[in-house]
Amino acid sequence: METVHHLSVDIETYSDVDIQKAGLYKYAQSPAFQILLFAYSLDGGPVKVVDMTQPGGQLPADAVGYLLDKHTVKHAYNAAFEWYCISRHFRMDDAWAANWLPQWRCTMLHGMYLGYPAGLDACGRALELPEDRQKLAAGKALIRYFCVPCTPTRHNGGRTRNLPCHDPERWALFRSYNARDVVTEMEIEARLSPFPVPEDVQRQWETDQRINLRGVGVDRALVAGARALDAETRAAYLEEARKLTGLENPNSVGQLSAWLERETGRALGDLSKGTVADMLREDVGTPAARRMLEIRQALSKTSNKKYDALAAATGSDGRVRGLLQFYGANRTGRWAGRIVQPQNLPRTYLAGELLPLARQLVKEGRGPALGWIFGSVPDTLSQLIRTALVAAPGNTLLDADFSAIEARVIAWLAGEDWVLEVFRTHGKIYEATASQMFHIPLEKIKKGNPEYSYRQKGKVATLALGYQGGVGAMRAMDTGHELDSLDDEAVLELVALWRRANPRIVDLWRTVETAAVEAVRSGRVIPLQSGRLVFAREGSRSGLDFLTVRLPSGRKLYYPKPHMGQNRFGRPALCYYGQGQQSKKWEIQETYGGKLVENITQATARDCLAEAVERLEAAGYPVVFHIHDEIVVDAPEGKQDLDDMERLMAAVPDWAEGLPLRADGWVNEFFKKD
Repeated sequence: METVHHLSVDIETYSDVDIQKAGLYKYAQSPAFQILLFAYSLDGGPVKVVDMTQPGGQLPADAVGYLLDKHTVKHAYNAAFEWYCISRHFRMDDAWAANWLPQWRCTMLHGMYLGYPAGLDACGRALELPEDRQKLAAGKALIRYFCVPCTPTRHNGGRTRNLPCHDPERWALFRSYNARDVVTEMEIEARLSPFPVPEDVQRQWETDQRINLRGVGVDRALVAGARALDAETRAAYLEEARKLTGLENPNSVGQLSAWLERETGRALGDLSKGTVADMLREDVGTPAARRMLEIRQALSKTSNKKYDALAAATGSDGRVRGLLQFYGANRTGRWAGRIVQPQNLPRTYLAGELLPLARQLVKEGRGPALGWIFGSVPDTLSQLIRTALVAAPGNTLLDADFSAIEARVIAWLAGEDWVLEVFRTHGKIYEATASQMFHIPLEKIKKGNPEYSYRQKGKVATLALGYQGGVGAMRAMDTGHELDSLDDEAVLELVALWRRANPRIVDLWRTVETAAVEAVRSGRVIPLQSGRLVFAREGSRSGLDFLTVRLPSGRKLYYPKPHMGQNRFGRPALCYYGQGQQSKKWEIQETYGGKLVENITQATARDCLAEAVERLEAAGYPVVFHIHDEIVVDAPEGKQDLDDMERLMAAVPDWAEGLPLRADGWVNEFFKKD
């Protein structure tokens, strides 16, 4: 696109829909939606603020002209919000809104691409832009005052919305904050500009917005039935718990812990899901204690709140939109989930005709029948959550996922030839891993033979050890508790067996760490694997400083402010700055060879998925969402060819010669786990 001008934009809006619960699309589709303030700057010039609440309040002609000029690049922080809200303001249909996307650039994406946190203020702090915490708190208060409905009280005259006339001084201050956000966005963009977002990543962002705009169908009858049954079942469980324990509030952790300690004669550190599950596997004392633990486990099915999320976010056309956050996992560039968190949906173990039967019973509100056939009602509802996502009328869902994508990618990156040969032939990686570890002929590791018991050890090792994990990783991945009978020394021997069977992957951890450390210390550019990976230290005059890893696709991973420090064990370690997973603060992160290999492997797998999405879209397969290595298409008549979808997904990217990809899938009217 030939660029003539740059327009930086920030808007403040009102809607009676809670955007945190319902998402952007339902928020902006509400009849009550309104743009309140429109701040903009052309080509870095002074910021102008347009008050859209004034009588006849309209955007000036010059602003409209630049917005609609295809040669003017529109910049915003979290540009998806401005793009869609302004599209709604202009009453664009979805096709027009989608075609407008290439003119937008998202400064939030730019920051996340370079390893910075998502929020405007958090990104500004990480970049060490000047800030005033009191102003930040006041800005949030102004948004609460003007942008969301208020509670009617005698003091405010019973109104449900605060208008500018209700507090002119606050409104004047709000206008200044609107202008401030444009200035901050431009400062961030200027600081990041030496490291631009690659064009292919920009195109993937545009595709992601189109997918979010398309949305996916929701079985509203199932959602309504599930919510009603969940409320009914929870009330019954609580009543039973009160009678069983005599407690006023058996949902109280403090009250219930004290009761269980008396019943079981053991001290309880907590009542987390893991603790309750462990106690149920043991002899916990009285039948009353066991039953109470079962009730606690059933009531802890917080995943059923996803039905509430679906109910809140589903639009009038029966579709939920905005399930994906592009570059949400900015360490690798993977997508994150939003609203119902599709990356974190409960597994479905019901199969065959039982699944449609369970769904029908829920729709009909037949809780006793559901419990009689399937046991726990909360657990059954949890398993059915993913089936609430459905094809449009006349369509069908096509679902395909990459088979063992991370195991394939890490073997390809490392040159672990025996693993690649497995994937090029029979594909039985768990059996083959067990064969390599325990020197058992592969043909003996099959069902019915005693040697088949080794397959599970091969599976756990494959899933747990590729990124330099040890005993802890093995036990965390051992969800079937196959290793419970082994002490740590025996598990450590399994770790050693796997590492001896995969020497090139072990070498990859060491060479990647060595290359990263050398790049940081010396500033040299360090290529690995014949240039497949390239490590460098890159900086700018504005003070930015990164360790970068160029991936096989050409995309880079960025680690801000790299330096040598100490790890938690007091040993020298490569460190960088990032947002802490627990603290959510911008702070020092430590890393090592296996962790870097994990980032690189998952990032490369992500690039395979991103290219597959682009191929499917170009071939006329409308993607509605995807989950790590799995893509879901809402296929109309004429595009319901699963074999073709699998073929398109398994096509090896030009930059990944020799990587054996495979996709397998299913066809169904509703989403499930095959």
